[in-house]
Amino acid sequence: MTPIPSIDRVPTGNSGLDHILHGGMPAGRTTLVSGSAGSGKTVFALQFLIDGVRKYDEPAVFVTFEERPHLIRMNAAALGFDIAALEEAGKWAFIDVSYDPSEDEEVIGRYDFVALLARIEHAVRTTGAKRVAIDSVGAVFTRFAEPHGVRRELARVADGLRSLGVTAVLTSERTQEYGEIARFGVEEFVCDNVLVLRNVLQEESRRRTIEVLKMRGIDHLTGEFPFTILPGQGIVVITLAGTDLTAGSTTERITSGLEELDEMCSGGMFRDSVTLVSGATGTGKTLLVTEFIDGGASRGERSLILAFEESRAQLYRNAAGWGRDFASMEAEGSLRVECAYPEVMSLEDHLVAIKQAVEEFNPTRMAVDSLSALERIAPERSFREFLIGLTSFIKHRQIAALLTATARSLLGGESTTEAHISTLTDMIILLRYVETGGEIRRGLTVLKLRGSTHDKRIREFRIDGTGMHVGAPFRDITGILAGTPRHVVTNALDEVANLFDGT
Repeated sequence: MTPIPSIDRVPTGNSGLDHILHGGMPAGRTTLVSGSAGSGKTVFALQFLIDGVRKYDEPAVFVTFEERPHLIRMNAAALGFDIAALEEAGKWAFIDVSYDPSEDEEVIGRYDFVALLARIEHAVRTTGAKRVAIDSVGAVFTRFAEPHGVRRELARVADGLRSLGVTAVLTSERTQEYGEIARFGVEEFVCDNVLVLRNVLQEESRRRTIEVLKMRGIDHLTGEFPFTILPGQGIVVITLAGTDLTAGSTTERITSGLEELDEMCSGGMFRDSVTLVSGATGTGKTLLVTEFIDGGASRGERSLILAFEESRAQLYRNAAGWGRDFASMEAEGSLRVECAYPEVMSLEDHLVAIKQAVEEFNPTRMAVDSLSALERIAPERSFREFLIGLTSFIKHRQIAALLTATARSLLGGESTTEAHISTLTDMIILLRYVETGGEIRRGLTVLKLRGSTHDKRIREFRIDGTGMHVGAPFRDITGILAGTPRHVVTNALDEVANLFDGT
């Protein structure tokens, strides 16, 4: 039996997209990239070509039906792409067939695709191009009165590109995020492959996603994957690539910053542990972060704080109120503080920014305060994927992390954030208010600690000008974790009675 030949793949150069495509696009074929306004079609086309030149030494040809080349150069430069330098090196060629307002707009079929293909062939031969992008076919196909004309000419273009042996990207507009794939309803049937870019409005913010609709002859991941566009990088696709359960593990213990808490954890938290601190507003979550950071600084460790609810000045002031000098720590280089409101960017942008900060500063400890603030800006599934990506990244770099979450009520109760991240963490610390005898007290317990025994009792703690002080366990009080604390009166006679009635 004759074996079926495999289809060669061309890596796009975008690691996230190549992960989705299991290695890249089919070589020598045409891919339609369809999307609404602002979805990133032109950036995609530019990046496909630029990464081909820079990473794989594959020269490129860019055919523009809309923007003039000098405008494309300017827009690309804003993303950190120097097209002019590639042109000077003979690695890039423009074919400008953009619309001229002085021409009669009503002429049907004024573009000669035979002549266009001849120009593309000449540019390919001259540069030795392996990649071609056409942006956008929809701009010229509006000149055709019937869809069958669009289909005929698009097939002509696709066949011509295939005969040149280049891997090509054609962009096309769509008028809605979900519905017909392209404007004329025929483009997706002519092209070998189809990628759909979306720019969906969700709760007053935009969220970009990419989906592989079809890739003839190759397997790929299905579903929508979020992406963002960043200067110097272009499109960054967010996937769970690299988040497999292969991270190493260590038995090294480090201090939490509190001796009493270390004792509760049989000697401290693990070096590569991810710890969730959950509590209501004012229970001491940010203070515990401060103790954690100070514990690292006292041992010469570098720490990173990512704050999404308080400014740097507020964090400095709070730390100073407990006798910790964050300003000096930052000046000495042992601390870096990054503050941003969650709403200033998408969850995907935040994840990319966090990874960049970690890679630049290379901390051994980091704190995120708080996850609940980030949860507000994203759908449930997106938030879960964000948490998986974040915790996996932290673990692969063996960073000790402290993540805070706000409980739903003053006296406790699981938060939505807790439900998403509790299974991803190695350690969970609960902070609770305890109301007894008309007095508000505070309690702390280690609910979970993977790989180690720990003190399961609920200990009282107090906060003063020097920080957090963990004391003795609560006695004769039940219902603290449930948010309904009450005294339990026991004496010797009650205990004897319990023995007899089996309770």
